[in-house]
Amino acid sequence: MNPDDIDIDTAAVAKQVGTMFDSLLVWLQAFLEQALSVATLWQAGVVIAAGIVGWLLSRIPNKRLIAAALDRGRTDALARIYVSLANVMWPLISVAFVWAAVAGFHMAKLPNDGLRIVASLLNAWIIIRLLTSNMRKSFLSRAIALISWTIAALYILRWLEPTVTALSDFHVPLGRHSPSVWTILTSVGIAIAALWLGRVAGVTVQTRLRANSRLNPSMAGLLGQVANILLMVVAIAIALQTVGVNLGALTIFTGALGVGIGFGLQSIFSNFISGVIILIEKSVKVGDFIELQSGVTGLVSEINIRSTVVTTNDNVDILVPNEEFIKAQVINWTLREARRRTHVKFGVAYGSDKDLVRQAGMEAAAEVKWTLENMGPRMPQVWLVGFGDSSLDFELVVWLTEEAVKKPSKVAADYNWAIHSALERYGIEIPFPQQDLHVKSSDAIRVRIETGDADETPSPDAAETEKAPEE
Repeated sequence: MNPDDIDIDTAAVAKQVGTMFDSLLVWLQAFLEQALSVATLWQAGVVIAAGIVGWLLSRIPNKRLIAAALDRGRTDALARIYVSLANVMWPLISVAFVWAAVAGFHMAKLPNDGLRIVASLLNAWIIIRLLTSNMRKSFLSRAIALISWTIAALYILRWLEPTVTALSDFHVPLGRHSPSVWTILTSVGIAIAALWLGRVAGVTVQTRLRANSRLNPSMAGLLGQVANILLMVVAIAIALQTVGVNLGALTIFTGALGVGIGFGLQSIFSNFISGVIILIEKSVKVGDFIELQSGVTGLVSEINIRSTVVTTNDNVDILVPNEEFIKAQVINWTLREARRRTHVKFGVAYGSDKDLVRQAGMEAAAEVKWTLENMGPRMPQVWLVGFGDSSLDFELVVWLTEEAVKKPSKVAADYNWAIHSALERYGIEIPFPQQDLHVKSSDAIRVRIETGDADETPSPDAAETEKAPEE
């Protein structure tokens, strides 16, 4: 549709608006005459009384239903039913009194049209409330509830057919076309419904694929996201076709989209292709413990179209672009075998018994739960790896269990703790850096030894020592 072709006939629109306004005034006048009658006032009083009594009587069952839902300890189907009933307990009791009043007015041969309308509206509201109470609180759920209740109210008041007729008769001239307001509203409604159904269907397919045990989590996640996107594309196409957009005119948009991918969307498209490559190669999978060149270390929890979610041991979720897994170095600690060897460095003072140090290190390794047991050549070892400035440098070499690979900081802390405790148990000294100072000078060096408070003036008899020059 070309915007230049839009030509709105303002005179015709003004005439239709005037006709609808005159009809509305006639209806409003008849409504006021009926609303101010004695019978209507009696019915209004009964409705108010039913609401007050219903509120008073609903307090006790409301509290009990909420308590029953909390006692479940989890949000299951029964707990949601309890909460839903608690939310409608007041109108539920009130509408029971209103229907009882309808029966009483009918037996007394009194007008009860107002009571019947109020009771029917309350029934519709209760049903819609029960159906939408378990939906996630969002604009969509509120819109569905409002539209459903509006349609039900128009039907109960017998205004639905006149409203549809009025909206069908009211046309909006748009160039060569003159659609009615009803056609526009139904088209928009169908488009919104198509988008919502496409989204729900996509999420459902994605959930079912991830729950499929025959697919690995990474492939299931990719297939689910692709299915979700395809269903949304179909829903958008249906929505556009419904509102009258010619899909053939979108070829220009498709070409512009291709140019956008080549320039502005290049990074997004690169991440998408990188994600597909990762899932096909299976070099990184959901559940792997990885270390990136950028310093990110953690567990792969999700592989999405654009990025991968890495959860650190501090429970921090980091979104890493997929192309980083292709362009940079990635260490996958659990690619083939999760068991790894670690070296825990420690030092002891010179003069310590090396055999005793080995015994202390082996006992420390046995005390830590991360040590792999009964593996023959993979048994713990203690190596003397160097002679430091003030210590003999050792390493405790141990093979770790599969769980330990994913907790490097915790594992290092546990081994350091166990080694320190074992060395203290055997009385082995852990040295600290020391420096020996050798002074070479031809002049004598006076050394004065002072006793007493620092603020006192040294006496002339203070001992003095001279150091002879070294030869």
